Amino acid sequence: MSTVTASSSRHVRELLALCFTSVEVGELESLVAELIICLNSLSENVALNASNELENDVIQVLTEILESLSYPQNVIEALSFELPKVIPKFANLSSRCLQLVEEIVNRCVEACNPRDMLSILCEALDAARCSLSPSSCFTPLLHGLAKVFTSIQRRHYEQLKVAVPVVLNVLKDISLETNMQVEDLFDMALGIAVSIRDVSSKLNNTEEAKVRCLLGLYVAQITAILSVSIKDNVASCVPLVMQLEPFLTYCGLTHLGLITGSDTEKLMSTIAGDDDDFISSFPDINLGASLLLIWAKISHEVAKAAHASLRNDVDELQSNPVKRWQAYGMLKYILSSGDLLWEFRRHAIEFLLDITKGVSSSQCNDEQIDCSHYTPSIYAALQAVTLMIMYAPDADLRKKTFEALKKILSDMPAPERFDVLRALVTNSQSPSMTAILLGLVKDSMSNSRLQATDCVTVDTHAIKLVELVLRPPEGGPPLLPDQSDAVLAALNLYRFALLFESRESEAGKERSKEGFEVLSKKNLEKAYKEWLLPLRTLVSCSIAENLKEDHGYEPALDTVCLLNPIELVLYRCIELVEEKLK
Repeated sequence: MSTVTASSSRHVRELLALCFTSVEVGELESLVAELIICLNSLSENVALNASNELENDVIQVLTEILESLSYPQNVIEALSFELPKVIPKFANLSSRCLQLVEEIVNRCVEACNPRDMLSILCEALDAARCSLSPSSCFTPLLHGLAKVFTSIQRRHYEQLKVAVPVVLNVLKDISLETNMQVEDLFDMALGIAVSIRDVSSKLNNTEEAKVRCLLGLYVAQITAILSVSIKDNVASCVPLVMQLEPFLTYCGLTHLGLITGSDTEKLMSTIAGDDDDFISSFPDINLGASLLLIWAKISHEVAKAAHASLRNDVDELQSNPVKRWQAYGMLKYILSSGDLLWEFRRHAIEFLLDITKGVSSSQCNDEQIDCSHYTPSIYAALQAVTLMIMYAPDADLRKKTFEALKKILSDMPAPERFDVLRALVTNSQSPSMTAILLGLVKDSMSNSRLQATDCVTVDTHAIKLVELVLRPPEGGPPLLPDQSDAVLAALNLYRFALLFESRESEAGKERSKEGFEVLSKKNLEKAYKEWLLPLRTLVSCSIAENLKEDHGYEPALDTVCLLNPIELVLYRCIELVEEKLK
């Protein structure tokens, strides 16, 4: 193998010498093509059998290539158009090889037209991605691209628009490597950010505004990529991520604007005229934007120092319901991400608890404030919260998450709150979670501060939520004992609604005609015939069958224990309905 490699390196030297003496364009192109074939062959040999001897041969070849880039301009250009696609394959061999590859790429960048080199380096990065090259192979190309950015003389935004998506794809791929070092990934990402900022600082027109927006989008996207790549010890990465803070200031971004989504909307609207393919290059900017605030929170805790700006942001969110609703929608990207460490989601929950501390329901019941626009994103956030309640790794986080669930729901006007609760119950895959959600509805009904208009909404939705469980939309009775938690909660909610409405009616409180919907004859008969009686038959038969099969059989005994509370509440509901119907 060493003989083959020595032969390849000797052939490379011969081809370089011929390139220097060639005068015909066609002959030079042919020699360069043969040189690239030879270098590819050499890289394959090295990949199969790396050794000190082979490394020395490669170092000699790279040194001669570097020296050849002082040849006449036509030779340099011919080599520069092809070398970046193959030379990085040797960067992973040793630190000396990496250094030589860096110098070769830099020499190519210095010698050639920046616009030509930009497309060449982007092609080289794509080729390296397709060949699944190790991260060290990308380093020289990304450093070279950063230098090309600052060398471009005109149409800067158009050129950056071509290159930045390629860079983000590369960074994403590197972040997925098993042995990836976060510091190396960050250095690559930061170098590109610095270069884009330097380009922007030279401009003074509308193009400058677009380049700034591009930089803001890039910073948000790489924040998401970097955060996902961290596998442990989040605190140790704070010094790295905090180096991105100056870019936020430069781009006119604030933590409050990022967490409410207004800053990302501003960035996207500035480049809204661009094609959809370019916009799709930033799939995680909302995740990155919300993470930038969480990183600021983490950094202050690590430093054990309060930060006036972040405190002011929390105060603003506590006093402004619309901005809180926007923040819920942004935090859902963290809460629903299965790729992030749980620590990020813990900090997101703690931030939710901070911004809802001391918030009263009167804020969200202001008729001048419309919550309907934000309801879909709040619902998505609450879906993620319910999953965290079930799957969080420790009891403390589950407890905090449940508290956040209650806080967010209470922060919504009654109509939207129960729309969200109905959607959560409808789409819940866990009977236990359904039971929790129905318990929250009951708590809302028992809140003595409910206004009369809220009570109408509670009445209507209580019936609909109970029906979802006791008479599932897919037909048939609920599955027992699998759904026993949900069924028991639904019966408790219905029993409470009956007692609640009776008390309100007897107290002579003024309510609209729809206000006592639970007690209407139509609904009472429907509940009696369609929910309660079929369920009584099902429960009675199930208990009888399990008692018959018991004989010390533990699963059967467990089933009876699950069904007994259901039977007790069910019979109480039947008694109450029969009394009302009389």
